[in-house]
Formats: sequence, structure tokens, C-alpha cells
Amino acid sequence: MALAQGRAKAHDSRMGERLIDAQYQKSPIPVLRAARALRGLEVGEKLRILATDPAALADIREFCKAAGHALIATSESKGVFSFSIKCQRGEK
Repeated sequence: MALAQGRAKAHDSRMGERLIDAQYQKSPIPVLRAARALRGLEVGEKLRILATDPAALADIREFCKAAGHALIATSESKGVFSFSIKCQRGEK
């Protein structure tokens, strides 16, 4: 249980982007966590999300399109999907 709680936290990375580790969380949890995190970011700040649920690919793309954020990078390595989103709208 402690491991799951540790994975549920968002972290600030050293590169100036916030990191959300949503590995092993089923859809729609990764996109909901991204939406919540983006509400706390300023325009131009970046968010990186790690997810293992393949449904996150479509969910994150559609969310960015609908919310007006820029999906600036996606990648996959060993079953872990990585998404970088640039906050384009102030949602505070």
C-alpha cells in the first residue's frame, strides 16, 4: 500500500517540469490527475505524465485538444508511456 501511495504523488523535476507518475493506474485516472495538476500551473509551464494504461494515449491527446493545452511530446519505453504537456491556458 505504501508503494501505491508513493506513486500517487506528483513531483517537481529538476528540469522545471512537474512529474506525475500514474503507472499502473487505469483510465481515466492519469488524465484526471493531469487535469488537476494543470490547474495549478502557469501558462508555459510543463507537465510530464508517466502511464502504463494504453488507453492513456487517446485520453491524453483528446484532453489536450479539448482543454487547449499543447501535447508537445509522447514516447513509449518498455510499456511505460510518457507525455509532456505545455500549459496553454490559465485554469486557476
